[in-house]
Amino acid sequence: MIPVEGHKNLYRDDKTGAIINCDQQGYVNYVSQKKDREKLKNDVQNLKSELSEIKLLLKEIINGQQKNWIN
Repeated sequence: MIPVEGHKNLYRDDKTGAIINCDQQGYVNYVSQKKDREKLKNDVQNLKSELSEIKLLLKEIINGQQKNWIN
């Protein structure tokens, strides 16, 4: 493999010409960050769902109180 000039972890395969990234720690960091982003996305989605449920319950409470005022 031939080192790519200006990039310490990139190499060119001399048979196929493909550029290969040999930075294993960078890959591990990428996978870890991707998992963190997915967890955060799921957490935000759960919070949105819980907030919607709270809003629905509050509306039900308000509507129930209004019916009591009318009677």
